[in-house]
Amino acid sequence: MALLEVKGVTKQFGGLTAVNNVDMEVQEGQIVGIIGPNGAGKTTLFSCIAGSHVPTKGSIKFNGTEIAGKRPYDICKLGVTRTFQVVKPFANKTVLYNTTVGAFAKTNRLDVAEEKAMEVLKLIDLYDKKDVPAKNLTLPERKRLELARALATEPKLLLLDEVMAGLRPSEVAEMLPVIRKINSVGVSIVIVEHIMQAIMNLSEQVYVINFGKKIAEGDPHKVVAEEEVIKAYLGDEYVANSH
Repeated sequence: MALLEVKGVTKQFGGLTAVNNVDMEVQEGQIVGIIGPNGAGKTTLFSCIAGSHVPTKGSIKFNGTEIAGKRPYDICKLGVTRTFQVVKPFANKTVLYNTTVGAFAKTNRLDVAEEKAMEVLKLIDLYDKKDVPAKNLTLPERKRLELARALATEPKLLLLDEVMAGLRPSEVAEMLPVIRKINSVGVSIVIVEHIMQAIMNLSEQVYVINFGKKIAEGDPHKVVAEEEVIKAYLGDEYVANSH
């Protein structure tokens, strides 16, 4: 049984169909990528899985349990957590405080929550910044803090929404091992990302969405060679550079 099973998920906003009959699966331990142009429906699909949108139709099962229509808090308790494109920490609070807030998803004891937060900060190499206010962090550090807050909820499945947006190539290169490390401790990952370097390096399986529909899936290297994908997303420049 797949860890996450999305079947026939459609999300409409009035007359607009943002996600159109999408199927996807994530196996335990996998890193799966989702790519597609801006406005393709990737973030809306994430929002349906994480509970901030209720699908118009379709089924979303996590560990065999139907989660479509459940509240984000309940889905998080089951083990699905997402990050957001725009990082909004509590600016005047410390890194440790911000991370501890995430840990309260699974406990109401401060000592337990802080212990979990410190464990997470060590894992993603942010422990030395634990007493620094979030507003004093660099952009790459704020991105790590967003990861830390999500990880503190103890997810089995982590949905990363453009966690590398705005980073320079060298900073992206530094983020890749952090994501692999998270995966290596037993967290399955779905990553929406425009940075192809990241998708190609991390993903075992890729889904391509365009105008809300899935147009391709499979091994990332094969998928990016498909003509429909190139036309929809990568553009002629990509083709020219790949020869």
